[in-house]
Amino acid sequence: MTQPNTKKQPELNIRNKKAGFEYEFLDHYTAGIVLKGTEIKSIRLGKASINEAYCYVEKGEVFIKNMHISPYENASFYKHDPKSVRKLLLNKHEIYKIFNKVKIEGITLIPLKVFMSGAGRAKVDIAVVRGKKLYDKRQDIKEKDAKRELGRIMKK
Repeated sequence: MTQPNTKKQPELNIRNKKAGFEYEFLDHYTAGIVLKGTEIKSIRLGKASINEAYCYVEKGEVFIKNMHISPYENASFYKHDPKSVRKLLLNKHEIYKIFNKVKIEGITLIPLKVFMSGAGRAKVDIAVVRGKKLYDKRQDIKEKDAKRELGRIMKK
């Protein structure tokens, strides 16, 4: 009798850390990513970045641009382009809702997090966002400092 493969994949931590500070979130979606060749192996190793990435809607489809996926070291002859445009997989209804929101000036679509689903597929959390003004950012900093001070007081 053979044992099932219990080797657990390392947890992916590919996030856009500045998104919460720079943008106000309006809506969240989870989408699949169309990958080619060895891109999935690089993502599983955590060799991806979405810090400069953004999404856009074109001809009824959603794409992610500037998502950097490093080439897989053990690949033989086929190396993928690290910054190629990749298609996101969403329902037509979701794409329609996103398109109607994004066509408003000042609203954009950004990736928040890349993760692996239970079935081993790469997924990306995307959000419809509005850029924060400087005074909004200052308010967030004040609230963060107040929470930190309250935590210090509660500890004592």
